[in-house]
Amino acid sequence: MAEIKLMQANSLRSGGYVILDGIVCVVRDIQTSKTGKHGSSKCRIEAVGIIGGQKKIHLCPSTDNVEVPVIEKNNAQVLSVHGDTATVMDNSTFETFDIKIADELKERVKEGSVVNYWIILDEKVIMDVK
Repeated sequence: MAEIKLMQANSLRSGGYVILDGIVCVVRDIQTSKTGKHGSSKCRIEAVGIIGGQKKIHLCPSTDNVEVPVIEKNNAQVLSVHGDTATVMDNSTFETFDIKIADELKERVKEGSVVNYWIILDEKVIMDVK
């Protein structure tokens, strides 16, 4: 099950992760501004999607709770490659599973290589090849 925790918007930092519109994003910039004498402070969160690269801008009161994903980072060895899918074995649990290869990593993923993969909201994504 996907692990999500809640965090106040004003406690987010650049480089952290946040879920905006159901998409896991990396926070690029966060600005906090006070609107006036009777208003509450607002946060403007600029973020970029981890998987698709979509740019998101979110405005909310600084005391609102935002969803933050719990990301699990692991290493695995590539056992075989079939088109845009690789069969990999986790280096710590020895579990084997199929994982989709991103277009920019297709040339680097070879049999026997070690990949870093992240589990983001129950989805396994190859992030880097060692």
